[in-house]
Amino acid sequence: MNLNQLKLFYLAVKHGALGTAAKELNITQPAVTKGIQRLQDYYGVKLVQRKSKNLSPTPAGKALYKIADQIFKAEQLADECLLQFQQKSANRIRIHASESVGTYLLPDIINRFTCKHPEVGVTVDIVTNRQVLENTLNLQNVFGCVSEPVQNKQLIVRDIRDDELVIITPPGHPLSSKSVVDPLDLKGQVMIMHEKESMCHTLVRDIKEKNNLGISTALTLTNNEAIKRAVELGSGIALISSHAVREEVKSKRLVAIPLAGSDVNRTFQLIRHKDKYLPELAEELVDLILNQ
Repeated sequence: MNLNQLKLFYLAVKHGALGTAAKELNITQPAVTKGIQRLQDYYGVKLVQRKSKNLSPTPAGKALYKIADQIFKAEQLADECLLQFQQKSANRIRIHASESVGTYLLPDIINRFTCKHPEVGVTVDIVTNRQVLENTLNLQNVFGCVSEPVQNKQLIVRDIRDDELVIITPPGHPLSSKSVVDPLDLKGQVMIMHEKESMCHTLVRDIKEKNNLGISTALTLTNNEAIKRAVELGSGIALISSHAVREEVKSKRLVAIPLAGSDVNRTFQLIRHKDKYLPELAEELVDLILNQ
């Protein structure tokens, strides 16, 4: 098989457009069309079709695309491996992490690592759990850290640390004197919510629906710092990682109370693509995170 023609087909299907594939390869659109046509003519199988303005694969094209995706990801891995030696990029470690892990767990560990290895640059991008997963699968980082369970055959998944979700209130709130909050205690409360795809949002929604509770969830915020501040100001209560409120609880600005139920415990996890090459220093950082 002509791999140049395969790449033209692969990029055209990936982007759903001949022009985008041509732009990425710095060639003309007719050249992309001609390459795909030659591939189809050689095997006598139609691989792509037009749907409105978009390009889409036929059933045969879908099957070929899956194989091509593996081929060109392997090509990317080979390229990255050699570039790390050519450009000494082993001294650059990029991590994608969810907020709970990246903001409240990693900084201290990375500080200890960079004090030992000042020549190494570590970048931590805080994104959603879904984005951490996608970026790791697409080889966009050295490794990722998530705060929700992950299962994928392309990944190596290791547990970092257990976490507990707790209800936080301002001091003096009616729930603040409780040793444990029962889900039924949330009836009539104003809850400050995380974004919809988060575990905290899902858990509060499930509690509300399962117990038919009148919980007000009018305010949704996208990060823990904003949520904590809103609770401090008396805007409501929230469900949040216990690691995220250690300082506020210690200084008595907030009260954290365990929420009854088996679903409030989770585990922070480190994920890495099973085919991703990790330089020696990156392996050392991984070990430090896993054994902190």
